[in-house]
Amino acid sequence: MSSEQKAMVSTVLCLVFMIIGFTMEKMGVAYFQIAFVLSIIFGGFKQTKEGLIDTFEDKHMNVDLLMALAAIGACIIGNWFEGAMLTFIFCLSGALEEYTTNKSKKEISNLMNMQPESALLIGEDGKTTEVGVAELQINDLVLVPKGASIPIDGELIKGFSTIDEAAISGESVPVEKTEGADLFGGTINLGDAITLKVTKTSDDTLFAKIIKLVDEAQNTPSQTASFIENIENKYVKGVLIVVPLMILIPYLFLGWSWNESFYRGMVLLVVASPCALVASATPATLAAISNGARNGVLFKGGIYLENLSSLKAIAFDKTGTLTKGVPVVTDSIFNPGIDVEEAKAVLVTMEGTSTHPLANAIVKRFSGEVSSHFQEIDVKDVTGFGMEAEINGAIWRIGKGSFSGEQEFNEEITQNVQKLQEQGKTVIFLSKGDEVVGYFGLLDVPKPEASGAIAYFKSVGIHTTMITGDHNSTAKAVGDSLQIDEIHADCLPEDKTELIKAQKETYKINAMVGDGINDAPALANAAIGVAMGGGTDIAMDVADMVLMQNDLQKLQMSHMLSIKLKRIVKQNIIFSATVIAILILSNLFQVINLPLGVIGHEGSTILVILNGLRLLKTIKIEEKSEQKEIGFLQESL
Repeated sequence: MSSEQKAMVSTVLCLVFMIIGFTMEKMGVAYFQIAFVLSIIFGGFKQTKEGLIDTFEDKHMNVDLLMALAAIGACIIGNWFEGAMLTFIFCLSGALEEYTTNKSKKEISNLMNMQPESALLIGEDGKTTEVGVAELQINDLVLVPKGASIPIDGELIKGFSTIDEAAISGESVPVEKTEGADLFGGTINLGDAITLKVTKTSDDTLFAKIIKLVDEAQNTPSQTASFIENIENKYVKGVLIVVPLMILIPYLFLGWSWNESFYRGMVLLVVASPCALVASATPATLAAISNGARNGVLFKGGIYLENLSSLKAIAFDKTGTLTKGVPVVTDSIFNPGIDVEEAKAVLVTMEGTSTHPLANAIVKRFSGEVSSHFQEIDVKDVTGFGMEAEINGAIWRIGKGSFSGEQEFNEEITQNVQKLQEQGKTVIFLSKGDEVVGYFGLLDVPKPEASGAIAYFKSVGIHTTMITGDHNSTAKAVGDSLQIDEIHADCLPEDKTELIKAQKETYKINAMVGDGINDAPALANAAIGVAMGGGTDIAMDVADMVLMQNDLQKLQMSHMLSIKLKRIVKQNIIFSATVIAILILSNLFQVINLPLGVIGHEGSTILVILNGLRLLKTIKIEEKSEQKEIGFLQESL
């Protein structure tokens, strides 16, 4: 039986015996007190036990002890029903808190349930044997049937399939995988059976790291939660000192009866208890962390999520963070009078023999516009310059300007090329013989969501910076198109680190967003290090939060979530403190009785918890149409 189920059973038994005791008392049945005692025992045993353990073993006094003392005190002065009612509502509040905490933590339990425990190991004879995932070794071959969970991280070496990676990235759209692709444990094989080669042990997989990150985050309190926990001990001690004074002073100096004085002391014991205050931060923080995990954002502790709302400056690496990490053709110019269809066919045929990123970009750009390719041509790779091939008796070259007869460029071409280069673009030339047929500008363009993310941070007064190792012209082209406040180019890892340290000194709460090994020192030195999930392991290890989908829009969502968390925690603290003050004053003026005090006190606790649960709701970000346009950078340049 889970802790949540046990709490509900205790609450139900407490209620049942409270009703039995109340009925017996009204009917004049002797020893009705036994039913109330059983109600108090069933409802208060767990809390009393925890209160005593905290007091004597951990030297920490908490609200559980106050509630136990109040219930016992009510029974001593003959208010059996009030004592049982106090215990029931306190027990119900505890059960609801248990439920909400478990609801907030469900992402980690869901992940645990999705983690495969067995795998089909392929032996040397080709036969499969079911083994535990922990037994798999690097380079083992594993069969993954259709519809099965991928048991461990590996490389796809046989087959083609569509993989549901929602558990890793939070992205609902399945991803197509071909031979050589990376596979992640915990994802689902939606296609035909595939074979993978193990590349990581079970405790080093991306899935295992995600589980560890979420678990650690949910067990690491925020600054506010830690502060409240620290003052709880002193607050409870203060209440235990004030309660005897509340009993003795009215009895000795104000003419109250002993029963009335003692009763008011018990009411004070209840209403002054900081249950709602204690619950102001932790359930809300857990809910926010769970929300992030569900949406592919992992925080390594509540403190980083909380600090995000105070962010004053944010710095981004360029390649793979603000940009896609691969070049695309942004400009294509063919000279008038040439056969464009033939030129495109030559481009796709020759570049199709290369694995270079620039070649891949050209093939991707023009392959859909070519109806046929040249067959059986010999393409020669000229190192440092480009490629050369003889097609239909003519020598075709693709590469740098000097490789394509740059000295023969006319004035128009020269000016256009100079303009492209000033925009930070790499220019590739296509020539036939000594004639330049066309030239193409290529650039690693910003991600579609980068513009919106930068605009958001600037709109809320956060200073934006781009730090990159690229040349100044390329950095300026990307930075200007995104309207980033500050651009630093030609930076080595140590330069990035020094810049981040300087910003931290100036702005106090700053963030660094990156994905590479060279970003790791800067990530570690920022107040909040943010790693892209598709980056290197070391970047993820040193960062304070990870964007599993490599989506900067999730960073914007996280900042909005942090602001909402701060607002809700502030609401909870003000509300709970106000309720405590009102209840204490009402008790001093003898306005409320014990049952009303219990309802007011525990009711405020339940409301605070439920208010925190609002953080489980996903924050939606409206996408601007221009952010979705792949070609927006060309237009801005």
